[in-house]
Amino acid sequence: MNIVVEKQPKCVATLRVEIPAGKVASERNQILRTYTNKARIPGFRPGKAPLAVVEKRYGKDIADELRSKLINEAYDEAIQQESLKVLEFGMAQAITDLPDGGLSFETTLMLAPDVQLPEYKGITVIVPPADLPEEELTQQFESLRERFADFQPVEDRAAAMGDFAVIDYSSSVNGQATEEFLGKPADYLAGRQDFWLRLDEGAFLPGFCVQLVGMNPGESREITVTLPEDFPIEELRSCEMLFSSSLKEIKRAILPDLDDALAARLAPGKSIEEITAVIRDNMQYERQRKINDMKVNQIVAHFNANVDFELPDELIAQETQTQADSMVERGIQAGMSEDEVQSQQAEIFATAQHQAVSNLRTNFILQEIARVENITVNDKELVGHLVQIAASRKLAPQKFIKDMQRSGRISNVRQSMTIGKAIDFLVEQAIVQEDTATPLND
Repeated sequence: MNIVVEKQPKCVATLRVEIPAGKVASERNQILRTYTNKARIPGFRPGKAPLAVVEKRYGKDIADELRSKLINEAYDEAIQQESLKVLEFGMAQAITDLPDGGLSFETTLMLAPDVQLPEYKGITVIVPPADLPEEELTQQFESLRERFADFQPVEDRAAAMGDFAVIDYSSSVNGQATEEFLGKPADYLAGRQDFWLRLDEGAFLPGFCVQLVGMNPGESREITVTLPEDFPIEELRSCEMLFSSSLKEIKRAILPDLDDALAARLAPGKSIEEITAVIRDNMQYERQRKINDMKVNQIVAHFNANVDFELPDELIAQETQTQADSMVERGIQAGMSEDEVQSQQAEIFATAQHQAVSNLRTNFILQEIARVENITVNDKELVGHLVQIAASRKLAPQKFIKDMQRSGRISNVRQSMTIGKAIDFLVEQAIVQEDTATPLND
């Protein structure tokens, strides 16, 4: 075969192939003999029909199979001859039967990027200490006590920080009701009645709670808040909002003691010591998970800072759409309206594209590390993983695996597991430094 590969930017190449007449004729005769042996043609015993009769009856099928076989063999030969890493073959184009009986065609290839690995063993990662700090456990129990708090009215003084205020409020921007200003629903920003609010600097909106301090039930006050530049609703960023607020009640929280009575409310039949042990174990497990994530994120950041290579535009577009869809879904689950999603579409896609490039680059780097280090997933590991997935979905394992095979998704699962092993390898090889000043990232 005459094979010519012309590489272009962005991991694209054009493949041009000429298959000699002798190869075409040989393959055609082989396919024709196979049809002759299997053909069932009236008037002839199986396998005894003349070639001309078989060819006349199955001519189109033979021609289609011949072209498909020749093109696939050309792909295989091109990969070996040119040492190509092909992610996707395009449709064969300009298929031409040459005058001498040969065949020519061309197609576009999507190639894997050429990854030049940096030093990947001994990457330094900085994380907080693995042991759970006692103050975090104490904070967790304070949160539990607050969940089961009783509330008593405060009648002998004005509101103070730490109290719970029950308020009615409505809002405006530039003299217009907030929803009128926005031209769309504003949810909690527009106003609420009998709204419970803990007077804490981090609650509600910046600077709101402190302006309630000193009020007595039955009093009203105009509260002005300037929203930050990164406020989720773009039209309100850096805007000054006016809240017409009325204080209806002041309440203080009476926290229960940390004893077996509280434990019984959390889990009947358990003592406070048993509850403490369970909570400590769960928090320790969650802390270790976050620390492991921090290690992986720092390793990925190391690669992004030290490796740069071109990626196929088509893959970037696909991954960007996937990331954008995921961001929108999370936003809607968090309460974003369709109008808010639409107004932030450009920002969503910009963030999604940045994440897509990072994800793709990281995956190709990890695949190359797996290749260099001979990191693989054997069939036993693959089947075990698929059985676990089936069990988690309450599906019959054999049927689930067959469905995965039929849909062609087995290779994707194996690749994902291989990448996971490569990450584990890098974490094991990393130099871990514990630093008490390093915060634990969510």
